[in-house]
Amino acid sequence: MRRVAKLSAACIATAALALTATACGSTSSEKDNSSSSASSGGGKGIKIGLAYDVGGRGDRSFNDSAARGADKAKDEFGGSIKELTAKNSDTEADREQRLTDLADAGYNPIVAVGFSYATSVDKVAAKYPKVNFGLIDSVATAKNVDSITFTEEQGSYLAGVAAALKTKKNHVGFIGGVDTPLIKKFEAGYVQGVKDTKPSVKVDVQYLTHGSDLSGFSSPDKGKEAASGMLDNGADVVYAAAGSSGNGSIEAVNGVKGAWAIGVDSDQYNIPGLAKYKSSILTSMVKNVDVGVYDFIKSVHDGKPLTGNQSYSLAKDGVGLATSGGFIDDIKAQLDAAKKKIVDGTVKVKTAP
Repeated sequence: MRRVAKLSAACIATAALALTATACGSTSSEKDNSSSSASSGGGKGIKIGLAYDVGGRGDRSFNDSAARGADKAKDEFGGSIKELTAKNSDTEADREQRLTDLADAGYNPIVAVGFSYATSVDKVAAKYPKVNFGLIDSVATAKNVDSITFTEEQGSYLAGVAAALKTKKNHVGFIGGVDTPLIKKFEAGYVQGVKDTKPSVKVDVQYLTHGSDLSGFSSPDKGKEAASGMLDNGADVVYAAAGSSGNGSIEAVNGVKGAWAIGVDSDQYNIPGLAKYKSSILTSMVKNVDVGVYDFIKSVHDGKPLTGNQSYSLAKDGVGLATSGGFIDDIKAQLDAAKKKIVDGTVKVKTAP
């Protein structure tokens, strides 16, 4: 697993964005990473089920971060991973069926990668009380569920501070994949960070899709078009919280001299598929999704399953800024000061615009 450089400690993951999952059978893409290896302690291998958001493994962002956590657990404990991936056309029944299929096949634990699984996790977990479920980016009510959440607004605040300090045109942008409450947290923190640092900076905000249309998380062409529009309008720093759609945003920024992109969830500077654009990736707001997933799987392996809500905050290095590339080294003191104010409570970061 590739770990990111952090602003103040360990910060990584993928992150964030917003999620959904798709039907079983012919409507789901499946991947079975099987291994007969046993854990180092000589114990039995663990069967991990992953129900991804749209984009799945290979999105270079949120889902990939979850995958890194599962891969680490599999490498350490042995066993296998079964992966099912959502589509934009998912219904609630599709999500329930996907989780049910994994439970019926004997996978335990099962990780639902994204808030759109919240209702289905509660329903399916109640039917399989002996199976341990993990839910990312939402809080479940079932007793056998570990809810893994993050303070995205706090990490995004730091991204806003960086944007305000790096813009040469006093004009930056934010692109959200879908206008959900989760992505609004990214927007709120980012805009507050910009304005607290430099009130005169203009912030453009655009969402790629709305309501139940979750394609905004898996449409690089839409991300590229939105970023190009912002750049044409005078912005020179663009932060996209839009899953794989953000890859298109990064591509657009790379084509404009002097412009910067801010990545999300994973340290996108170090993602091989984005290597040709890395000179334009100022930083990434990373979420420790991989750490949350690994912690949950390890707890199941150890026979002490985590339940309730595990919140990965800025104070716990659950979110933060990647320093790969060295492009924010010159503003480290300001970023450290901003982090300190959030951690000690001097600054309260908004969770909605």
